[in-house]
Amino acid sequence: MLLKSTTRHVRIYTAEIENNELAPSDNVLTLDIDPDNEFIWDEVALAKVYRRFDELVESYNGEDLTEYNLRRIGSELEHLLRSLLLKGEISYNLDSRALNYSMGLPQVGTPG
Repeated sequence: MLLKSTTRHVRIYTAEIENNELAPSDNVLTLDIDPDNEFIWDEVALAKVYRRFDELVESYNGEDLTEYNLRRIGSELEHLLRSLLLKGEISYNLDSRALNYSMGLPQVGTPG
């Protein structure tokens, strides 16, 4: 059975990717970060998200795999994304098809 958790910027599936399709899996989680390309990422920021995802998954080791637990992981990752944005480690992609500044208005420096 395919379980999923979707937030604005994080999608988690109990599936693996086969031929560009999701195939349900009882022992694999697939993470899709920022599916709408709302942010500009570098490898360091992405690695932080994947590392935190791995830590969260490990913390649920031995518990039942439920949509509720997936949502809790997704929510934790959303908080991490917001902190990365506030620290300037990621930024809004102004060429995104849907600019809604869901994590707060962009910070614009004043010329000085």
